[in-house]
Amino acid sequence: MKALLDRPVVPLAAIPRFNGAGLYLIYYTGENAPFPAYEPLARLGRLGRFERPIYAGKAVPAGGRRGTVDVDGMAGNSLWKRLAEHAESIQLASNLDVRDFQVRHLVVDDTWIGHGEGLLLRHYVPLWNQYLDGFGNHDPGAGRYNQKRSPWDTLHPGRPWAFKCADNPKQIPELLVEIDAFMATLPSA
Repeated sequence: MKALLDRPVVPLAAIPRFNGAGLYLIYYTGENAPFPAYEPLARLGRLGRFERPIYAGKAVPAGGRRGTVDVDGMAGNSLWKRLAEHAESIQLASNLDVRDFQVRHLVVDDTWIGHGEGLLLRHYVPLWNQYLDGFGNHDPGAGRYNQKRSPWDTLHPGRPWAFKCADNPKQIPELLVEIDAFMATLPSA
């Protein structure tokens, strides 16, 4: 985890292409399109205190999730592609601005990626991983649109495929109450 935290924080929307798989932490600053419910996280980010990520994730080599990756092969650019997918999801959201998001990322041997992500999730308990699930989702595809829209897509509409999903039983006011409860656990800046 220390190696990741020693990495620089860079704009999510401006990461040059690179190779490798690994881990990342996404932070929110809220400078361009403030989302009021996230203000405690934004305040930390604006002060340069990148201590509480809004999301933590991993990118495994192609085939890694199914166990079919060639262990002697290259990881390709799976980490860069995953970060680009996240930037696109934020750009599509009607109430977020990708310029408000920063990221730390670290290329890691794929042997350690799953364990590393677990450590990050337990240590930080990021909002978008634990309380507002769905940010990392992909289009479920035809035949699966009867699934419920994720809490993330309910609060941050814009991904075209999410509109095809069934409504989430939790509506925005209930989601905001849960976010407020999470924000109350953050240290004051």
